[in-house]
Amino acid sequence: MKEFGNYISKHLLRFIALMITLLLANVFFFALSFRGIVAGDYGQSSPKAMIQKVAAVSTEIGTTSEMEAQLREHQIWAMFLGQTGVLLWSAGIPDELPSAYTVQDVASFSKGYLQDYPVFVWGTDKGLMVLGYPKDSYVKYTSNYFSTRAVEQMPIFLFGAFVLNTLLLFAAFWLSKKGILKGTTPIIESLASLSEGTPLSLCVNGEMSQIAESVNKASRILSRQNEARENWISGVSHDIRTPLSMIMGYAQRIAQDETASTSIREEAQIVQRQSAKIKELVLDLNLVSKLEYDIQPLHKRPVRLAKLLRSYGAEILNAGIPENCSLEISVDVSAETKQLDCDSRLISRAVNNLVQNSMGHNPQGCHVLISLACTEDMITISVKDDGVGLSADKLKELEEKPHYMDSTDERLDLRHGLGLLLVRRITQAHNGIMTMNSEPNAGCETILSFPSLDMP
Repeated sequence: MKEFGNYISKHLLRFIALMITLLLANVFFFALSFRGIVAGDYGQSSPKAMIQKVAAVSTEIGTTSEMEAQLREHQIWAMFLGQTGVLLWSAGIPDELPSAYTVQDVASFSKGYLQDYPVFVWGTDKGLMVLGYPKDSYVKYTSNYFSTRAVEQMPIFLFGAFVLNTLLLFAAFWLSKKGILKGTTPIIESLASLSEGTPLSLCVNGEMSQIAESVNKASRILSRQNEARENWISGVSHDIRTPLSMIMGYAQRIAQDETASTSIREEAQIVQRQSAKIKELVLDLNLVSKLEYDIQPLHKRPVRLAKLLRSYGAEILNAGIPENCSLEISVDVSAETKQLDCDSRLISRAVNNLVQNSMGHNPQGCHVLISLACTEDMITISVKDDGVGLSADKLKELEEKPHYMDSTDERLDLRHGLGLLLVRRITQAHNGIMTMNSEPNAGCETILSFPSLDMP
């Protein structure tokens, strides 16, 4: 967890560093783009500095030749108005401008423009110094002025900066996302596989290598645990067969011994029946374990389910069912020829477990209906009884924890939970889904849904 936090923090710091770099770059390019404009507007050649220079070297009768040359160089014209508004002298003044001005004229153009010429004024004891610049050279406001070039270039600069910054941020985001996904995607995928019990060996270099090693370590531990559990179950299943066979054999001999008393023979029959349940429990447990760890070979082939279910029904009826129970098989016309790519032995086992559950958990008797139906892309096998049913809490418990270890059946009928787990594992091994529907005193229905072999 610490390594992952450091990984995220590193990417966050990179992003912050990029933002600071972009800010400094924007400031730099702004200064580079507007350095000349700012120097011209507010430096030694600015209007404010120029008019002070001209006023300093000028008199009522004119200015110096050097200043006139400097004014011509910068395309500036100048004029000096007396106290009464009469033009005392001028330098480079446009022909269309008048030679005398009223107080109202002076008040008007001193705020900004004289016939579209941006002008700047400077008052002296003898009169008013006026400097004029070419048209469209400055944009003047009441309290300040800006060069037209600056006003024109500012939107271009801002738009260009916005586009460039956006592209850079998007590129940084994309590269950062790509880098994060490159490091985290194998981790996330491996965790998903690990949650399903699939062993893995993750190889990730760089910043996520420590996390990858932790995942590999967890995978190795889980694999050892799963292997130990599978070996334990397999070993117990194997070791229990011999003593169990002996118990069943002796119980059968006692039950058939006519010299034994009736009570002893009945008790021997009970031992025989319970031993058979233990044998079935061990077989189911071993099969569930193999399906869970994908070591049970599946002999799949296209099978007509209608034929399979009818064969199973005939087999169980011939073997005998409780007198107070009945069995019915219903096949939709549309499902009569439907095939499923499956291991027929395991599908029969799943159906048998559901039928035995229905009969075993309804000692008062019940009617069991096995139905086969289909849609365009699914085949469904339904096993439904009209028995006592299940409460909502019990149904939820079986759906969430369908395992024999959760059984609380005082009659020691432990196959209820394990039987459902085996049905679920068989269904999943065939890419199917198992769902249960039940209500108290309204029976129970289990539906197995499989992809149709005919689907596109």
